[in-house]
Amino acid sequence: MKKISILGSTGSIGTQALDVIAHNQDKFKVTALSCAKSLPLLCRQIEEFSPEAVAVRDETDAKELADKYKDLEVFWGAEGLKTIASMESCDMVLNSLMGMKGLEPTMAAIESGKDIAFANKETLVAGGQLVMDAVKKHGVAMLPVDSEHSAIFQSLQGNQDNEIRRILLTASGGPFRGYSLEQLEQVSLEQALNHPNWSMGSKITIDSATMMNKGLEVIEARWLFDVPLEKIQVVVHPQSILHSAVEYMDSSVIGQMGNPDMRIPIAYAFSYPERMDLSDVTQPLDLFSLKEGMSFYPADRSVFKTIDLAYEACREGGSCPVVLNGANEVLVDLFLHGKIRFIDIQNFLIQMMEAHQTKRNLDLETILEEDMRGREDVRKLVEKTI
Repeated sequence: MKKISILGSTGSIGTQALDVIAHNQDKFKVTALSCAKSLPLLCRQIEEFSPEAVAVRDETDAKELADKYKDLEVFWGAEGLKTIASMESCDMVLNSLMGMKGLEPTMAAIESGKDIAFANKETLVAGGQLVMDAVKKHGVAMLPVDSEHSAIFQSLQGNQDNEIRRILLTASGGPFRGYSLEQLEQVSLEQALNHPNWSMGSKITIDSATMMNKGLEVIEARWLFDVPLEKIQVVVHPQSILHSAVEYMDSSVIGQMGNPDMRIPIAYAFSYPERMDLSDVTQPLDLFSLKEGMSFYPADRSVFKTIDLAYEACREGGSCPVVLNGANEVLVDLFLHGKIRFIDIQNFLIQMMEAHQTKRNLDLETILEEDMRGREDVRKLVEKTI
């Protein structure tokens, strides 16, 4: 039986992962859970899955849980996340945290010899070289949970010795596919949160709308699959049926298709190299129901400039991806709270990257410092401009 710790158990990925586990309790056991502030849901999860430990953001919440559950180990803060990520009784860590707070527990889990089911793209965006070097050093598996990277991973199986021509990284195009820059200036928060295909948390939904999500996934793919940037192509596929594909040198294209359901890549990461029967939790793809067929378009980079920003940041390397990611997190939060317009997200990111002076040879401490500095700089830029 595989023992799994879930970082971010009350979020979209975490709850779907627990759904997979609930239907496969003969295969998986929950070792630990974490959440930031959704205590009522966490309590329900504790009572259903009986973990050994939990971690929460605040010390007061930790004390409340410790009083309520006498046999449960309770931790809090950043150290708490690292503790449950490196527990001896855990075999695999599902990192479904949002943002840079996923980097340190990921490193702690890797250094403790845990396999990683990976849904925290920001960690690889900011710390790609550092993380992948640690994965190789400690001999652990890094199994992608994002639907696109899972599809690429699946499409590479059995072809590890075959040279690829390119990775086809698909994108739904979000709710504003076909918009002009002028139309993006009028976008409301409600419109931006209305994704046509996927049900996700608010931050990643906004990233999908700006297409920064796809830019971050380009950087993630570069590190995860050790391919040069010029071999990664973004392809807009509105139906979200082909989740990504790999084209080989003989012009064969191998891809993975399925309904938009995150439980499929979650289950594959948990059970790899085996595939589980998910008939109790997912709907099989009915090709005959695709009355409009499947369509594919190039991304409009003249409108969605975040994609090229990500390519340029990855190409430059060093602190550039760190600052791009951190600044984006701040700007998305400002938009969600009505402080800036939707179009301002990419406009401020352009200004940030034009002004940034790259630092190189980053260790974990320096990455975290550059992340904080980038966040402070973008806040100052917004305050000065708005």
